[in-house]
Amino acid sequence: MTSLADLDKMDRKGLAKLWSDLIGGDVPASMSQPMQRRFLAFELQAKVEGGLPAALRARLDRIAAGEARAATPTLQPGARLLREWNGTTHVVDVLPDGFLWNGSRHRSLSAIARAITGARWSGPRFFGLTNVADEGGGGPAKGKASKSRQSRRSRVA
Repeated sequence: MTSLADLDKMDRKGLAKLWSDLIGGDVPASMSQPMQRRFLAFELQAKVEGGLPAALRARLDRIAAGEARAATPTLQPGARLLREWNGTTHVVDVLPDGFLWNGSRHRSLSAIARAITGARWSGPRFFGLTNVADEGGGGPAKGKASKSRQSRRSRVA
């Protein structure tokens, strides 16, 4: 099997042969040799490590097929969202024209999430209405609370 060190020594013809064996087809005409080496290095490493995780492969297949992302659930007036944060349970009531939290009206869940945490959160994500995997993200972004400070996911009552 070809090693990563072998890629540096290969000429254009050798890279094209390896491309055909690993990826299939011809190398794109405008692709430089350094870029070919990067693609091939990824493919070699993925092969050694067992490839991409099944969930990521399935997601990429859905994207390639043009399937739409799952929509955020529609909240109906009268619904109640519960979210525990730093030992305090926060209750948000869904109104026809916004949200009610701590006795005051808000136009968005993101404004409420920001008031609770002091950081810029996606309101639907903070209240557990969207899946992190669907967004392509991992944990909270830089400057937001770490996983150890986050409390359990919210519930819709």
